[in-house]
This record gives sequence, structure tokens and C-alpha cells, in this order.
Amino acid sequence: MEEIDLEQQEPLPVDRDGKTFRPGADRPDGEREVGCCEKFQESVSRWMLPEDARSKYLERTNCCPPPIFIILISIAELSVFVYYAVWKPQKQWVTLDEGIWNSPHTYQPEKRQEAWRFISYMFVHAGVEHIVGNLLLQLLLGIPLELVHKGFEVGMVYMAGVLAGSLCSSIFDPHSALVGASGGVYALIGGYFMNAVVNFREMIPLLGVFRILVIVILVGTDFGFAFYRRFAAEESGLKVSFVAHFGGILAGMSIGYVFFSAYNQKLLKDPRFWLCIVAYVIFVLFAVLFNIFLSPAS
Repeated sequence: MEEIDLEQQEPLPVDRDGKTFRPGADRPDGEREVGCCEKFQESVSRWMLPEDARSKYLERTNCCPPPIFIILISIAELSVFVYYAVWKPQKQWVTLDEGIWNSPHTYQPEKRQEAWRFISYMFVHAGVEHIVGNLLLQLLLGIPLELVHKGFEVGMVYMAGVLAGSLCSSIFDPHSALVGASGGVYALIGGYFMNAVVNFREMIPLLGVFRILVIVILVGTDFGFAFYRRFAAEESGLKVSFVAHFGGILAGMSIGYVFFSAYNQKLLKDPRFWLCIVAYVIFVLFAVLFNIFLSPAS
């Protein structure tokens, strides 16, 4: 019977403590099989973070909790749209109709004393293109952002954009109504855009050019639809403002940029954070006083 030379056999795969690795499961350092969640998170880190922050993110990250804020807000917006499209009596629901115009959620200048409308308008959309465009943008961008920065930061930026959008509309387009979540969506876009521009070299330059071009094309397309809704509706008397886009993107480029560029940093010690917060509060106070004392809307 042939003798077996133990010294010529392959060594058993063991770790530093002498434990045997299970085939296909545990592997020595550097050879561990990467799961789908980890691969996804690695891709997210390349799109969302500069190089010096990726390793820290990958050390801490997991898929729990899921991006709950952006998913819940999207479900709520879709539910309200379906309600007005299906259950409320409408002549048609491809574009804005009387059911949406008379909604208690729509921002209307003559009813601006109902303060909740400055926020609730985000749940009502002007048609299929409007709701689909907003949901696609906020899910594609909001889910990766929330995986990196968590729900509180994304929620703060989103809601800051929603409020800034309605307040800007009430000042610069005071006779127009307002529907849609574009203010919040544009706040996410503005924050991510600033982060991509400022950290251009650290976020893979070739991908940086691509992501900036994609943002410009998407924003330009959505602005085009917003202009159309604003001026094409004049014949029916239902003028829907597009100024919320500007308010949202400005909120994102200030507050959003501070939140999204400060991964693994204490915001309360960042002077940029306080500068943006103070500026935002001053703007809100000015807009409130304008609506009370100076607005030309009836």
C-alpha cells in the first residue's frame, strides 16, 4: 500500500487560532467571499463618498435599518395620487384636474393661512409624468443617500427643500398654486450635486463627469415639464408654480451639502452647519412675514 507523504499535502485552511475554515464560507483574511449586500454597499460608497471616507463607511455599514424614510414618503405620495386618480371623481387623471385643484393638501395662495399647505402640497401631483418623475428621482438618489447618511439627515434635507420650495413660490410667484414633491427631490439633488463637484477628484473623476452630466440632463428635463405645466395651464386658469424647484435646489446646495459632505463628522462642531441653519431660519422668518404683511395674493 502506497505511503502518503503528509509533508507534500496541501496545508489545512486554518486561521490564526487553529480553527478549520468551512469550505465556501469562512476564508482567510483577504479571501472571504463577498456577499450581495456588501457588493451593493461598495458600489454605493463609490457613488456617494470621497475616497478617504469609504473605508470607514464599509467598516460600519449594513443593510439594516433599510432606507425607511425615502420609501415611506414615496409610498405616501403614490397613495395620495392613486386616491385622486381612482376614487375621486375626475374627468381624467393624466394631467391636473379639479379634484386635485380642490384638494385640502394643494398649496393655494388665497388659502395660505392654512399653514399645513406649505408642506402637504408635496403629496399631490399634477399627473402621471409628474409623479413618476419625482418618485424615480427620489428613489434612485434617496435610497443610496439614506444608506450612507441615514434617515434623519436625508429627512431633514428633504423637508427643508419642501418648505423652501413653497415659501419661495409664495414670494416669487405669489399668484400660482403648487403641487408635487419637487422641492424635496431637488434638495437631495442639490446636496449630492455640490458634494460631487467639491469632491470631484476624490469621487473617481470619470464617474464624476458622468454623474454631473446625468444630474444636469435630469434637472433640465424636469424643469422643462415644470415650465410647461406653469404656462400651458394658463388657458384653464390653473397656474402651477415651478419656483419650488429653485427653492429646493438652493436648500440642497446649502443644508444638503453640509449634511452629505460631513460623513463621520460631528455637525454641531462644523461652522458651516450653523451658518446654513441660521441662514435658513432667517429666510423662513422673512417668508412668513412677507406672506402675512406684503403678499399681493388675495
